[in-house]
Amino acid sequence: MERDYIDLAELQARLREEIEMSFPERCWVRAEIASVQAKANGHCYLDLSQSEEGRIVARAKAVVWRSRYAALRAYFREATGGDLAAGMEVLLRVQVGYSELYGLTLTVDEIEPRFTLGAAELQRRRTLEKLAADGLLDRQKELEPALLPYRLAVISARDAAGYGDFCRHLTENAYGFVFAVELFEATMQGEDAPASIVDALERVECAPEPFDAVLLMRGGGSALDLACFDDYGLCFAIANCPVPVYTAIGHDRDFHVADQVAYDFVKTPTALADRFIDAFAAEDERISSYGNRLRMAFAARLAAMEQRLVALGDRIRGADPRGVLARGYALVTDARGVVVKSAGALPPGTSFKVMFADGTIEAVTKEKE
Repeated sequence: MERDYIDLAELQARLREEIEMSFPERCWVRAEIASVQAKANGHCYLDLSQSEEGRIVARAKAVVWRSRYAALRAYFREATGGDLAAGMEVLLRVQVGYSELYGLTLTVDEIEPRFTLGAAELQRRRTLEKLAADGLLDRQKELEPALLPYRLAVISARDAAGYGDFCRHLTENAYGFVFAVELFEATMQGEDAPASIVDALERVECAPEPFDAVLLMRGGGSALDLACFDDYGLCFAIANCPVPVYTAIGHDRDFHVADQVAYDFVKTPTALADRFIDAFAAEDERISSYGNRLRMAFAARLAAMEQRLVALGDRIRGADPRGVLARGYALVTDARGVVVKSAGALPPGTSFKVMFADGTIEAVTKEKE
């Protein structure tokens, strides 16, 4: 049975003609970068996609030829502070082409970095709105921090300069305070960072011994490098962490959603180290002040007791009969040594003694007047 047909090459040729007729001029295309491959030969290949409601609805391949890639890369880096990376939303000017061998290809000759920055800011605002709607923005603030945070869980890249600065500053503190620090390694930039950091948080929560604080630190970087700290999933995990989370992310000018949902944030890893050193220093000063107060109270108590002893000594000395005798008085006792207080106690013929300061005489009553 005969059927009408066309060759594959003819089909492809007709598709190419139709596409070239439909897109004779270059056009701007909005898409998300699924992957980037910069080759050694100078060309850069992009996998582009578009998602709706969490599922991919379109894919296409794009290329930036070597003749344009160096200039486009420098322009994009100057405007955004970073390179093209997976997960970014981009606005590209492309020439639509079709090859019988390679299919649809978009040749990129221009990029609009302001669109990428705007998309990142829009995503940041959406994250904040969703966290606020879920009641998560201030959940960490309701936690009760440890008075003396000793066991510290650090989430960082092991070879990060900021992590090294933090460890040196903490261990070389002038007071000699000692802390138990454990590193939970994670990817700290790019599209894999949020899931990696969330995994580190889960490992912290499942540790055999509980931690007093979680420290999330990342040194400076471009706005796009640090955009992962505006990710809703990451911020959701921070907000729900049962341990106070402290962040030190980026530069002084940076402020991320992760900073906002954390228990507290500072600008640098060394400032984060100072936060915990200062807590111990304040407690040390408080204890020292108690010691000073105890020493002062004890000294005052001893002085009061000494005064009481001096007064008691004066009273004892004042009541000593020898002191009375030294002033010219005499003490009369009967033969048994009992003090005689009345002349009536010594009838005539009674023996008695008269004590003076310089001696005692014995006498007998002759008569009483």
